[in-house]
Amino acid sequence: REFSPCEISKSIPVTNGAPQTDHYQRHLANKFRDWRLMVDGIVARPSSFSLTEIQRMPARTQITHQACEQGWSFIAQWSGVPLSYVLNRVGVSTRAKYVVFWSFDPRWDSLDLTDAFHPQTLLAYNMNGQDLPPDYGAPLRVRVPRQLGYKSVKFLTRITVVEDIKKVGDGRGSALPSHGFSWYAGI
Repeated sequence: REFSPCEISKSIPVTNGAPQTDHYQRHLANKFRDWRLMVDGIVARPSSFSLTEIQRMPARTQITHQACEQGWSFIAQWSGVPLSYVLNRVGVSTRAKYVVFWSFDPRWDSLDLTDAFHPQTLLAYNMNGQDLPPDYGAPLRVRVPRQLGYKSVKFLTRITVVEDIKKVGDGRGSALPSHGFSWYAGI
């Protein structure tokens, strides 16, 4: 479901702030001018995109609800490029089944292709009409309104298209199942 502008939340909670690593902080100080999003895996054209290149891609804006498994939620306006546009641009293999998201922080997660290609799944660089703030995922986060908030990985650095998530990390498709979270977090 999408909402109207008058329903945007006045207070927007955040659980984990921006990474404090030197690597992230250098990019932040440089306004992400040297940052690039790598897109690789089983694709025809592995690519690397700057934030400016991503912002020049066809954009979509939506006002959606973000629900957290911990009990809080908010409604915000998100703008970004549909993930499907980027995946089509790099040429996803017919063998592909999942998309894995890597971050500046230790978190990583994945989506099946159904959710990755859903028209509401965005690579968001703008929140409530402003550049995405650091605590909310700058320079870029995946935004998956059909799943709980932890699937919307913040601080993106890389996207990898794979056939089998059992060969990634501990084989559970995410860094979070070892902490009691489920891989699929549909709402």
